Amino acid sequence: MAQTPDLDRVDRALLTALSSNARASGAALAAEIGVAESTVSLRLRRLQSLGTIRGYHVDVDLASVGVSLQALIAVRLVKHDRSEIDAFRSAVPHLPGVLGVFHMAGADDYLLHVAARDAEELREFVLAHLTGHPAVAHTETNLIFEHAEGDGWQHLIG
Repeated sequence: MAQTPDLDRVDRALLTALSSNARASGAALAAEIGVAESTVSLRLRRLQSLGTIRGYHVDVDLASVGVSLQALIAVRLVKHDRSEIDAFRSAVPHLPGVLGVFHMAGADDYLLHVAARDAEELREFVLAHLTGHPAVAHTETNLIFEHAEGDGWQHLIG
């Protein structure tokens, strides 16, 4: 089990500031949280080495590139054989259109967040990659009409 790093006020303020603009300069971050730019640089390196900051990512508006349909697909496995679970888990994140994979407790084993250009492409994804997979017993597809990013994690870090 990973050890939770001790985060002080500066670390928490830095994470919050980065969540608004991960491209902000060190000087801008320092001014926003009220510390020296050298402190920001040291803290960023520390948070990255601890794995608290895992990376910086571009947020692409998929609809603007012709990918206008998103869905959540619940997947139930045939059986809970470790090798089949591991094989499924290893392959799924790399399938075309997969945005996220959640391994869950409950009636369904996985929840896939998938994007497609249209309903036909989504249907083909389910048929080609899920219903034909030997580990998959059942799928249920739910279309996403709207998605809003949450920022509630900021309250969890204090």
